[in-house]
Amino acid sequence: MSSGPTYEVSLSGEFFANDLKAILNRITLHSESSSNIHTREIVFEPLDAQTQRENGLEPVLLRAKKELTEENSPWELYSYLKPESARTYPDATVRPCANVDVFGDAPTFAAGLGYIKKTQIYKRGYSFRRGPLMILMFQQEQADPKTEKPIPAHADTLWEVEVKSFPLDTSNNKLIQEAIGRLLNVQMLMKGLLDLRRQDM
Repeated sequence: MSSGPTYEVSLSGEFFANDLKAILNRITLHSESSSNIHTREIVFEPLDAQTQRENGLEPVLLRAKKELTEENSPWELYSYLKPESARTYPDATVRPCANVDVFGDAPTFAAGLGYIKKTQIYKRGYSFRRGPLMILMFQQEQADPKTEKPIPAHADTLWEVEVKSFPLDTSNNKLIQEAIGRLLNVQMLMKGLLDLRRQDM
């Protein structure tokens, strides 16, 4: 995985489907590019996760995602550690992360690392680029337990929004504060339509 500490800075929100057009128009207006997304995501946990929990530890989960709209796209394996405290960063979620691309079968690769599949979902929606920020807007789709194929979301399923920095290859506080400033600009742009906020995940 990444050779040094990397941090992701983010804000999150959600909205009802009847607000989709207005929010989509505003985000598109203030973004440089956009694309459709349909992403498969799998969450893995360590084989000894239950033992860790019984000992008062929170196991570190491993996540894998693959973009289905891009032919031959690689799997991305990534993991988050506990977010920095709200006292240190009250305006946004700041959390250490690590990621690596995997060509081949991610579940097999994860099993080799001592992980087993915990959950699986699909995300369908849109991706936007605004400078060094990525904005994801999507509905979750559940996976069919037999075929593992996505089950289309109900029309009234909540839409989720994630506004996040690309991984910052340093724990330099100045870069983190600059990223927070960019997120807060998006927060202001969406004011009145979408409540973007810090979320401890």
